[in-house]
Amino acid sequence: MTDDTHYFSNSRDMTKVDTIGDLVESRISRRAFVGGGVAASAVAMGGCAAPAPENGVESVSQSSFSFAEIARGVDGTHHVPDGYIADVLIRWGDPVFPDSPSFDPANQTSESQHKQFGQSNDFIGFVALPPEADGADRALLCVNHEYTKATMMFPGVAPNYPASMTKTHCETEMAAHGGSIIEIRRREDDGWDVLQESHFNRRVTAATTPMTLTGPAAGHDRMKTSEDPDGLTVSGTVNNCAGGITPWNTYLMAEENLHGYFIGDLPENHPETRNHKRYNVGGSPRYVWGRFFDRYDLGKEPNEPNRFGWIVEVDPLDPTSTPKKRTALGRTKHEGAESVIAPSGRVVVYSGDDERFDYLYKFVSKNKFVEGDRKANMSLLDEGVLYVARFNESGTVDWLPLTFGHGLLTPENDFHSQADVLIETRRAADLLEATPMDRPEDVEPDPRTGRVWVMLTNNHLRTEDQVNAANPRSENRFGHIIEIIEPNGDFTAKQSRWEFLVKCGDPDDPSSGAMWNAQTSANGWFGSPDNCAIDPSGRLWVATDGNPATGANDGLWAMETKGEMRGTGRAFFRSPVGAEVTGPRFSDDGRTLFIAVQHPGDSNGATFENPSTRWPDFDPAMTARSAVLAIRKKDGGVIGS
Repeated sequence: MTDDTHYFSNSRDMTKVDTIGDLVESRISRRAFVGGGVAASAVAMGGCAAPAPENGVESVSQSSFSFAEIARGVDGTHHVPDGYIADVLIRWGDPVFPDSPSFDPANQTSESQHKQFGQSNDFIGFVALPPEADGADRALLCVNHEYTKATMMFPGVAPNYPASMTKTHCETEMAAHGGSIIEIRRREDDGWDVLQESHFNRRVTAATTPMTLTGPAAGHDRMKTSEDPDGLTVSGTVNNCAGGITPWNTYLMAEENLHGYFIGDLPENHPETRNHKRYNVGGSPRYVWGRFFDRYDLGKEPNEPNRFGWIVEVDPLDPTSTPKKRTALGRTKHEGAESVIAPSGRVVVYSGDDERFDYLYKFVSKNKFVEGDRKANMSLLDEGVLYVARFNESGTVDWLPLTFGHGLLTPENDFHSQADVLIETRRAADLLEATPMDRPEDVEPDPRTGRVWVMLTNNHLRTEDQVNAANPRSENRFGHIIEIIEPNGDFTAKQSRWEFLVKCGDPDDPSSGAMWNAQTSANGWFGSPDNCAIDPSGRLWVATDGNPATGANDGLWAMETKGEMRGTGRAFFRSPVGAEVTGPRFSDDGRTLFIAVQHPGDSNGATFENPSTRWPDFDPAMTARSAVLAIRKKDGGVIGS
C-alpha cells in the first residue's frame, strides 16, 4: 500500500495492450461531469458514467450523505465533521494482554512488542460477538500491521542507517509486523473500550507464528527450505496490507510487498532468478533482516520468497488455531482479499496486485458456502479457479483462468503444474495478456448490487504508448476508480462490464485529466484512492494514500455512486501530516466507523526524534504512533447520515 521509493516498473517490456480507439464515441454518458476546468459530459473527458441502473439499484437525485463537509488542508492533527467524535481506540505499543508491559519507545524489545499492538496498522476487520449479559455490544477487531520503518521506530538509528541496525532491532521489527486481534466493548456513550483480559486477544507476527501452507503449491519443491524441508510450514507473515472478513467470519491477511525483506542476489542461471526478478525480490531490500537470519538471504535460502505473497486465513474465534496460507488464491503483492457469496453459493475473492502495471484478480471457489456449517466452509479457499482481468474497449471485462494447461501456461513455458502457475502468478498473467493497471489496490464487491469497486491509486510511469481503455492517462499521478458490473449479480461470471466512477485529480486543472461530477466541491475531490468500504447502507467510502500530491493531507471521502449525484466526492476525515488513511470499517449497525491512521509524522525527512507531528499523544517524550480511531456521531446516529 505505502508508495515508497523502492517501487519501479516491472522488468518486462510494457507494450500497449489496448488502444483507446472508438471508446469515447461508443460509450455515451447521460450525466454532467466536470474536468479540466469546464463543465462537460463524461464523454468529453474520455470516460463514461454507468448506464441505466440494474440489479435493483435505484436512481437518486439528491445526496445520500448529510454531514457537513470538512476542508482540505495540512496540519498535525486529524479532523472530522461537526457533530462527530473521533476516539483513539488503540495505538502502536499499547497493551493487548493483561500482562503486556507499558510502551517504552526508548527501550523496545521483541518480547514486549509481542504483547503490544503492532506498527503501521492497516486493514481493520469487524466480527460481531454475542452481546454481554447487560446487553452491551461486543466485537473482535482484526487489524493488520503492514510494515515498520526503523528510522521512525527506533531512537538513534537514523544518522547511520542501515549500519546502525542490530539483531535486537530486527527482532523487534518482526514482532511489530503481522496482525492483532482484540476484543472491544461498546460503552453507554457509544464509545468503545479494548478488553485486555479477553481470551480472544492475539498477536500474529512475522517471527513466531507458525502457519500452514495449503492448496496446490503446498509441499511443492519450490516451497521447501532448510527450515521446512517438507514445504508445508512457514514461520510468520510479512507486509500485511489490506484484507477481508469472510462470510464464515475468518480474517484474511493479504501479504503485499514481499520483495523488500530479502537481501542478496541469485546468479542468472538459477531456477528462481526469473521468478524473483518479476517480483523485484533482491533488487530493492528495505530491511536488513538477512544479516542476522539466513531465511532472508537469497544466497542461503533461494526458495524463501516463494513462501510469501499469499492470502493468509486466520480464525479469530479460535486463538489457538494455526493460520493458513491459501495458495489457491495466487501469489502476488496482494492489496486485499474481500469476499462475496455468488448466487450459485460459490465464494468469490477479489484482489489487486499493488504495483504499477500489474493486475486485478478474482478467485472462484469450487465448492459452495454452506449456511450455518462453519466447519464445512473453513476449506473453501483451497480449491477453485483464479482469474485475471482483461479490460476491453467495448466496456467488457474478460476473466482469464490461471489454470495449468490453459493457453500458454504449459511446460513449454516452464509451467509444469498448477503449483508453478500459482507461485509465478504474475508471469502467468503476463502470458495471458491481462490488462496492466495503474496500481490496483483495494477491491470491494457489493452483494446487494452486483457491483465491484476497484481503486487504481496512480502510475506516473505510464507513457503515452502504454495507455489502455481502463488506464487512459499517461503519467497518471492521481489514480481513478473503476466500477465492475457483474451480470445479474453473478460474481462468478467470466465476462463483466466496466465503467469509470471518477478520474481523480483537480478538476480545475486541465492538465490533470480529472473527471468528477460537477457538484463536487473544492474539498470533495482527491487523489490516489487506496482503501475503500461499503457501509451498511450500501454507500461507498474511499481512503487515500498519496493525496498530499494535491496539496492536502490524506483522508476519507464519501462517494456518490448512483443517479444524478454519481461521481461526487464529499470530504469526511483528514489525517495528520505524513499519514495515510487505511482500513475503513463500519460496525454492523453503521453507528461507528473504525479507521486506521498509518505512519503519522513520516514526511520531509522525519525521524524518530523529529517527526513532522507527534500525533496522537503530542507528548515531547513520545514519537508519532499509528493508531486506530473509533468515529461516532454525538447523537448516536448512523455515520454519514
